[in-house]
Order: sequence, then structure tokens, then C-alpha cells
Amino acid sequence: MTDAVAVVTARQEGKLPGVLGFEWSEVRAGFVKGRFDVQGHHLAPNGYLHAASVVALADTACGYGCLQSLPNGATNFTTIELKSNFLGTALEGGVACEARLTHGGRTTQVWDAEVKSEASGKTIALFRCTQMVLYPRA
Repeated sequence: MTDAVAVVTARQEGKLPGVLGFEWSEVRAGFVKGRFDVQGHHLAPNGYLHAASVVALADTACGYGCLQSLPNGATNFTTIELKSNFLGTALEGGVACEARLTHGGRTTQVWDAEVKSEASGKTIALFRCTQMVLYPRA
């Protein structure tokens, strides 16, 4: 386990990503890879994978990547926009996500993530978000 993976894993304990059981295998500047095993708490009342579970995985991956990719002098970030297109679902097994930095500017970052069913290998969601980079107030 890399230091960055250990840091984000410890940081999410007791928070939504920890409660949802997100696991991270790679966290570095410009790239994050993670997953979760589908369980009852990931499902909507209709029995399908809840869209919010998928968005939470993708958004968390992008957020962890953003923290690893902050420009010099920046201290944090906040999400200012996100969008998802859902193409399928997963009812069992694992759900995997890979997030990549598309634009890394001084004041914003744009991240793309692809979420797949591990069982079928099919893409179940495409995700994009914009992060505002935060600096200390003068």
C-alpha cells in the first residue's frame, strides 16, 4: 500500500466513503483507481445499484486525485460542478473506477472517471467534475 493510499483510506474512516466501503489501489497526481463490493446499502429501493453510490465512488476518486494534484500554494479544493451519464448497472460483485486529470490549472481542475462492473467489464457510468482550487486568504 502506498503512502497516499494509506492516507486516504485512514482519512475516509467514519465518513461517507468509508461507510460505503470504498477501497483504493492507486492514488497519485493525475490518477486514482478504486472500487467497492456491491452490498445492500449500495442499492436503491427498487433493487438496482443506486446512482448515488456510483457518483460517490467517482466523485471521491476525483477528489482524492485533486488533493494529490494541487498546484504549489494551494491548500484544498471544492467541487463546483459534476455530471454523470449512466450506461448500465451492477447488481452483484465489484464496481471499479478509474479517474484521470483532464485539466490541471491554477484555479480549476477537470476530472473524468469511468465506472465499470468488474463482473462484466462493461462501463456503467461516465463522470466528469470540475474542482475549484483553494488558496489561503491573504
